[in-house]
Amino acid sequence: MNKLTFITVLSCCTLLIGCNQSGDGATNSAQTDTGQPAADSPILPVDGEQPALSPDVLLTVNGQPVSRTLFGLYFKERVRDPAKANDNPQLQMKVLNELSNLLILSQDAEQKQLDKSAEVEATLTLFRAKLLTQAAIQRHLKEHQPTEADYQKLYDAEYANKSSIEFKARHILLKEEEKAKEIIALLQQGGDFAELAKTHSTGPTGANGGDLGWFDSEQMVKPFADAVQAMEKGKYSEAPVKTQFGWHVILLEDSRDLPAPSLDAVRSELTTRLQQQVLADYIQELRAKTKLHYNEQQKPAKEKAAQASGES
Repeated sequence: MNKLTFITVLSCCTLLIGCNQSGDGATNSAQTDTGQPAADSPILPVDGEQPALSPDVLLTVNGQPVSRTLFGLYFKERVRDPAKANDNPQLQMKVLNELSNLLILSQDAEQKQLDKSAEVEATLTLFRAKLLTQAAIQRHLKEHQPTEADYQKLYDAEYANKSSIEFKARHILLKEEEKAKEIIALLQQGGDFAELAKTHSTGPTGANGGDLGWFDSEQMVKPFADAVQAMEKGKYSEAPVKTQFGWHVILLEDSRDLPAPSLDAVRSELTTRLQQQVLADYIQELRAKTKLHYNEQQKPAKEKAAQASGES
């Protein structure tokens, strides 16, 4: 069952609850056994950017408590803008009833021992591992935030002396080498590059005279970048340049030196790289203390063959 169908089922069940709430086994929304407010009073506080996370129980489902924390998490998942919905008691009651449906169905599944199936059990294990991993990573990064010295060290090693060159060029893209050579011949006869690009180029920049604007070598495929770097300003390529896109005739209009970026300009990238290193060290440290035992009978055939050849 996909997510949309699943939510639709829960919503339909919520409507049924609304119709039958005064029947046997239903809790009257005007007065709950936990003393919670009726549907015309907010379940969540109206201020703040996210639902409250106090541990007060909103209701129980066959004895299973539904805390504000649990409801708050589900509310944020189901409502597009939880902060604005905090003062909408009708919506909150609808979502609370959806959550009760979710728990009722999950309890029924457990009673039928569906959680004991290999697939469901593996899925639950994987979900729990992912959730705990995310929590562990967030906590570790919070406890091991990079210092300014860390930023400076990485910046000095990777960026301080990193200057680059930008190029401004036009190109005419063609499918066949012979056609590209014909264009070069027309240029040698005094043809206008931009006009030839508009007439003959098969690339998306053709209508704009083949103008590529400013770019650095890393933004272009290697054969194109190599050709541009070897050219003089104001000159066009004397031979067609082949890339996976076709054959290019290139005109280098200008170039300029770019100074190294400031530390603040690349701080976000530095943060990412420093955090990646922190996590790599964290995982390596944990693996060093972990006992791993691989089932030799389940190793892939190629790995077994490689291991056998290494032993012989």
